[in-house]
Amino acid sequence: MSLNVLRGIKKIGLIAGNGKFPLLFAKAASRNGIDVIAVAIKNDTSPWITPLVKKVHWLTLKEYSKMFDIFQAEGISKVIMAGQVNPKNLFYKDVGDEALKTLLLAVKDKRPDTVFGAVADKLAERAIELIDSTLFLDEYLLPAGILTKCQPDAGIWNDIRFGYDMAKKMAGLDIGQTLIVKNGAIVAVEAIEGTDAAILRGGKLANGGIVVIKVSKLDQDMRFDIPVVGPKTIESLSRVKGKCLAIEAHKTLVIDREMCVRIADRKRVAIVVL
Repeated sequence: MSLNVLRGIKKIGLIAGNGKFPLLFAKAASRNGIDVIAVAIKNDTSPWITPLVKKVHWLTLKEYSKMFDIFQAEGISKVIMAGQVNPKNLFYKDVGDEALKTLLLAVKDKRPDTVFGAVADKLAERAIELIDSTLFLDEYLLPAGILTKCQPDAGIWNDIRFGYDMAKKMAGLDIGQTLIVKNGAIVAVEAIEGTDAAILRGGKLANGGIVVIKVSKLDQDMRFDIPVVGPKTIESLSRVKGKCLAIEAHKTLVIDREMCVRIADRKRVAIVVL
């Protein structure tokens, strides 16, 4: 993403979910001389976010509406959203925050693009822009190639080619980004449970030997819900004796690339960037 969007800006807001994505962004922003004001989710966001940012405000789901006041009070005009939010949060009977309750009742459905798009609209009402979440992170968006010494065989390539087209269609419907394939059959499709759980489910159903394809939507909004993989993804695949992880070039954030490759080669899992 072009840094022109930050022209003259010395600090940026961060809505920090769980996982390493928010930590990567905070480190990268700091390296680029940008102060980060983070809003983090209690019992979900990693505590390691604290030393990486200028200031962190810890909120519960019941304090959701405070986020907008915090960013406005801090003089924030640009915000990044990074990391997952526990999907169970969508199903609490009483979220305890009237603004969040109103938002969830107002949206036509609870697909990620719908919910996070509504959050972006709420930020815009305060003259705060939600921007591309891959800002500063181009090095983690890899070009096409095979990352591992472990190479996919002809059967795996057949599953990749078959699964990629199907995965793009599933992602386009905003069902999920991940498809699990074995021998030309769709074994599992990721839904709200997330990538790792989908891999474990698919691997159990297929009795190992699966190929996992993770892609972006054709019209992927890079502000939120971008595809992310990391060591946990490879570990999940190896637990069910999977054969390959195939991801989309320049669209999938790869966290801890060296560790991913090290684990994959040790477990005889190929990593292919398409």
